[in-house]
Amino acid sequence: MPADTEALLAKIQALPADRLAEVEDFVDFVATKTRRLTALDRLLAIAPALEAAGAPPMTEEDIAAELEAVRAARRSRSIGADRT
Repeated sequence: MPADTEALLAKIQALPADRLAEVEDFVDFVATKTRRLTALDRLLAIAPALEAAGAPPMTEEDIAAELEAVRAARRSRSIGADRT
């Protein structure tokens, strides 16, 4: 394990329990942000291929509809997971 990781872990382990929850929330936030940026990068990477293939550009309404569909699917999966 790199020395900087060990130092960070030592600092985290020295925190009181209520602060550990804050650190965990922050780590979750950073991880979510990283996943979203990675997804955006993947989307932007295929944009030239879509354009070259003659696919029409998506309107803001199209994008909003796609986002809502994904969110609805996630909510549905989450509700199903809660029941198990």
